[in-house]
Amino acid sequence: MTMFHRDGDCNPALWGLVLAAGDGRRLQSYIRKVRGEDLPKQYVNFIGRRSMLEQTFDRVERLIPARQIVTVVSKSHLRYGAVRSQLGCRAPQDVVVQPENKETGPGILLPLMHIYKRCPEAIVAVFPSDHFILEEDRFMDHVKLAARAVAHDSCRFVLLAMEAQHPEVEYGYILPRADEGSISLWGMRSTTRFVEKPDPATARSLIHCGALWNTMIMVFKVCTVLEAMQRLCPTMYSRFSRILDAIGTADETKITDEIYQIVEPLNFSTAFLEKFADTSPDMLSVLPVLQVSWSDWGSPKRLLRALELLGRPAQRIDRQRRSSVPAYAKRKNNRRDTVPWRADTGSSAKRNVTHDLKRVIGSGPV
Repeated sequence: MTMFHRDGDCNPALWGLVLAAGDGRRLQSYIRKVRGEDLPKQYVNFIGRRSMLEQTFDRVERLIPARQIVTVVSKSHLRYGAVRSQLGCRAPQDVVVQPENKETGPGILLPLMHIYKRCPEAIVAVFPSDHFILEEDRFMDHVKLAARAVAHDSCRFVLLAMEAQHPEVEYGYILPRADEGSISLWGMRSTTRFVEKPDPATARSLIHCGALWNTMIMVFKVCTVLEAMQRLCPTMYSRFSRILDAIGTADETKITDEIYQIVEPLNFSTAFLEKFADTSPDMLSVLPVLQVSWSDWGSPKRLLRALELLGRPAQRIDRQRRSSVPAYAKRKNNRRDTVPWRADTGSSAKRNVTHDLKRVIGSGPV
């Protein structure tokens, strides 16, 4: 089994991992209706001219250079011209293709192996590619703070969690531990427990107790997490260690395909994070992300809720949130940033999107 080392050739640096291997099945009916194909949601431009994946790249590159951003996708996605086009600007070594989607466990572990191979001392920030974030600069300031905390304490694993705005039953929740009179230099809290997809009554109770929405946006040192994976998920790790050894060799694709044929689907949150919280509670911290509008666009209802938020008068949003206009909306001569998130919020195009979504999900409460 591969042994980890902490004296790699490169200096500690912040790397980004963009998760784009999901299939987004709950939005497929809507996407099929408006596009005529089952393009995974992260490659779709719901607002403006850029997809959610392209928006994620722009957001992450505010803090991390493109050469240190690794994206994981599924092989089946590459049959779409839109996917190939959106990934075309990324260097080949920065796109990790998994043979098939085997849930978030393999989907995170595989690209971590590639990052570790390139920089064993890397600090990694993980970004799902299907998130809507309005105040992007403020959000990335929180990521930067988490990265500083991990650089200060290499054993720390930081989860960024959002203020719960309503009792959403399809999100995961993190219940922070009581302050107990102590003040964290980084504004972080230890966690008491995770709750996945609670019923409405439980969700309301969790919010009342101060629980936060689990975003699966994480910051940690790659060697720390791989060592924990080796301990907590030994079967999966032992198989993926063969991939680690094969990366960069002629057998890399062959061995990766072989491993994915036998590996079982594994959820990163339930199979790893919850065990990690139980066995190493002092290493797991939660950083509340404050005054940021966030949504996981995993369902038509959440997408519609965000579109209705964007449909407010621009002056009202600007008064309430200083960072509501993303920085790239103010840039000039940047061909990737020609249309900001809010460009179409008052247009007939935006109203048509909202109308179509309501037809898909019905007229019930959002």
